[in-house]
Amino acid sequence: MAYIDFMSTLHKSTRRDYLARVNDPEYPKERAAELAKKWGYEYWDGDRRICYGGYKYLEGRWEKVARALIEYYKIKPKDKILDIGCGKGFLLFDFTKIVPGVEIYGIDISEYAISHGKEEIKDHLQVGRATSLPFADNTFDLVISINTFHNLYNYELDKALREMERVGKQCKYLCAESYRNEKEKVNLLYWQVTCETFCTPEEWEWWFFHTGYTGDHSFIYFE
Repeated sequence: MAYIDFMSTLHKSTRRDYLARVNDPEYPKERAAELAKKWGYEYWDGDRRICYGGYKYLEGRWEKVARALIEYYKIKPKDKILDIGCGKGFLLFDFTKIVPGVEIYGIDISEYAISHGKEEIKDHLQVGRATSLPFADNTFDLVISINTFHNLYNYELDKALREMERVGKQCKYLCAESYRNEKEKVNLLYWQVTCETFCTPEEWEWWFFHTGYTGDHSFIYFE
């Protein structure tokens, strides 16, 4: 297991007004969270004050992440990749652009995301839960999960980490939200609309040890 940061550059490219998120008169934090947790239109393509504000494929945005993962894990044609919490499948699509012939699989809780997934790969995406993956043991050459596991309750997180370990062979990577100090904790509380597990890096590492997760990881901080 190693700490490998594939995500912070992309994360830091977004500017955030934390107080505006909390105090917006039309979509105050609690209202935004209620809408976001339905995982439907409002979460993906609704008002920016709720969540993404239009989650569309942008050429090159996810490609840098895909390329870094491919290079680090030495992904080649015919390798099988699973993305847990794949959303609309943009990252998986970029895998296929860089390594033609790679086999991709995506699973997400959001029926809206899957039905509005990247057209070229929609047949490779399915609705499902991280806590019960419909795949055999040791199926995938690479299993990834980005910005998903912090949305699970503790009892779900335990199952999901064990499932991720079960279906992957050697290469696994997850990224989750975390905090290292009180400022980052407050910013996380202000900004997030779907997070259920609020853990420091040390607590996340406890979870990894407790569940037997042996893959790599990194964290997103709201600095």
